[in-house]
Amino acid sequence: MKTLDPTETDKPWDAIVIGAGPAGSTTAALLAEKGRRVLVLEKEKFPRYHIGESMMPFCWFTLDRLGLAEKMDEIGFTQKHSVQFVTTEGKISRPFYFFQHYEHCSATTWQVERSVFDQMLVDKARENGAVVVEETKVLDVIRDEETGAVKGVRSESKEGRVDTWYAPITVDATGRDALMIAKNKWRRRDPALNKVAIWTYYEDAVRDPGLDAGSTTVAYLPGKGWFWYIPMRDNRVSVGVVAEREYLFKDTRDPGEIMAREIQENAWIKEHLAPAKQVGEYWVTGEYSYRSDYCADDGVVLVGDAFGFLDPVFSSGVFLALKSGELAADAIDEALTNGDVKASQFQEYGKQVCWGMEMMRKIVYAFYNEDFSFAKLIKMHPELRPKLTDLLIGNVYGQDFSDLLAAVDGIAELPADLDYGMKIPTPGKGVAATV
Repeated sequence: MKTLDPTETDKPWDAIVIGAGPAGSTTAALLAEKGRRVLVLEKEKFPRYHIGESMMPFCWFTLDRLGLAEKMDEIGFTQKHSVQFVTTEGKISRPFYFFQHYEHCSATTWQVERSVFDQMLVDKARENGAVVVEETKVLDVIRDEETGAVKGVRSESKEGRVDTWYAPITVDATGRDALMIAKNKWRRRDPALNKVAIWTYYEDAVRDPGLDAGSTTVAYLPGKGWFWYIPMRDNRVSVGVVAEREYLFKDTRDPGEIMAREIQENAWIKEHLAPAKQVGEYWVTGEYSYRSDYCADDGVVLVGDAFGFLDPVFSSGVFLALKSGELAADAIDEALTNGDVKASQFQEYGKQVCWGMEMMRKIVYAFYNEDFSFAKLIKMHPELRPKLTDLLIGNVYGQDFSDLLAAVDGIAELPADLDYGMKIPTPGKGVAATV
């Protein structure tokens, strides 16, 4: 494991990664594995708490490339075999068992404690040769005075020391802080998906028998709000409620009171939490769905939540973080080899990430439509169940979903594709000032 020598601060790195979450650590680990000299700057001290605990099956492929798939079982994370949907009256849908769709070891996925999972990824980046510096906040990027290209960053340590770091490419993996989006006003919110989530944890909650004991359950609320119910290790269940802000805060702003009120609105949730004890604090977050105007700028690439975030109803967050980190690492390595790290070199990367987000986004829109249900879709088009399952497991790349989307659109009108995220800035426009 490498340790940082502060005297190296004026020496160029091949890549600087801002943020050590799943997207940043994946990018760093894969670039370091290719022999690149990588510096990771992380504002927090790991392990740290984070939400986003339910994994899509296709996370397995990036984890396998990282050499971590087997370690997931060694750690002992709760195994997840399916996702199921529950009506407000407590009626359970036929579960989407992943192994019924395809026979592969990735058909069993996991419910994870993100503190443990993210630490595993950081350790892998270090093991591959990346230098990870924690408790160091990046203040801003540094741009070349002549070209405007990003050429490095300024950071501040927990002791207050300000350092400058240089590299031909910087990776913004700052999560929902979204450094480049915030600095350049690139954030585009999805107004139809502007939800709020309140969540907490319970012990001694009811678990369904057999294979369903580790399933992710999406339980509906009147008006298309919903609960997540994620069984985890150590007798703990993650439970969250997602809905419009006006609905959730209609008569109180106390998250505990809101949670208690909404539990009464779904029979399945009420029954499963009846013997349970709430533990820890309540958490609240909003502005769920957004995307950056641009996927990259000269000398910088956006990955994970720093690029965009999609409503979490189908547990796409970690999958998109891992996948974008993997795609970015390959694109960056090629750009460094060719000696060209202009934004144009990453436009194809942006298109790939946005393709996956768009396919999932359309199904999220359908989910919130009052006229739509998965049961209705499958009853009308039973032949499309495999395609729908592909979307729910993250098998979105290299697939043609036109028939599925046409069928969904026949029930609930779908939104047009978003044109942002795939673009790159016009030189001299939409960029932060040189520092």
